[in-house]
Amino acid sequence: MNLEELIAKTCVIGVSYFDTNGELMKQTQFAGQVLKVDAELGITVQLRHTDTSVQQADFIVPPNLDAWFKAPPGHYKHAPSGVDMENPDYLVTWNVYRTQENKPEGQHEWWEWVPNTERPQVGQDAGAG
Repeated sequence: MNLEELIAKTCVIGVSYFDTNGELMKQTQFAGQVLKVDAELGITVQLRHTDTSVQQADFIVPPNLDAWFKAPPGHYKHAPSGVDMENPDYLVTWNVYRTQENKPEGQHEWWEWVPNTERPQVGQDAGAG
């Protein structure tokens, strides 16, 4: 698979955020369609929103394909975020680690994006059904 093959494909994205001690801070989930790809800037996904009147936001993930897995057929729902997608093309999971302690307001914080290279478990928190 190469980056260009992702254009127009649908995906469910899971992101887990960890603090500097490796403790889980929060998990989020998004769904959308790949708009464009760039080997340096990343993979741009136009997110789906539960309210179709809301302008769709773009979400950019790093251009690393190790986090992309073919999705088994199913209905993926995540009630807290409103994510609801039937038969996406891919499941994508990233672990994002804070690399510095909290900074004062207005100062830059550093985060490291690490692809989760283990095939996502469906039918549990991801909610395949």
